[in-house]
Amino acid sequence: MGLHVKKGDTVKVLSGNDKGKQGVVKEALPREGRVIVEGVNLRWKHKKPTQQNPKGQRIQEECSIHASNVARVGGDAKKASAATKTSASKTKKAAK
Repeated sequence: MGLHVKKGDTVKVLSGNDKGKQGVVKEALPREGRVIVEGVNLRWKHKKPTQQNPKGQRIQEECSIHASNVARVGGDAKKASAATKTSASKTKKAAK
């Protein structure tokens, strides 16, 4: 299944706890239909103490969200419509 967004796209979250936030797609997971967006859906990961790090630690990391909960935005932060630009042999998605 292909996604409507890819790595590097600027997106806006449409639903969930982070509704309204904008960020850049760090990773797209097309098999799962999910994306990881910078600064969105942050969760705490607890690291056990080790010999190198005897205190242990809590790390905040971004978790994936479903691709249907994000929309690509254009350069001026408006909702992008599905406009395509064709040049030579390539077709690209672009904001209107």
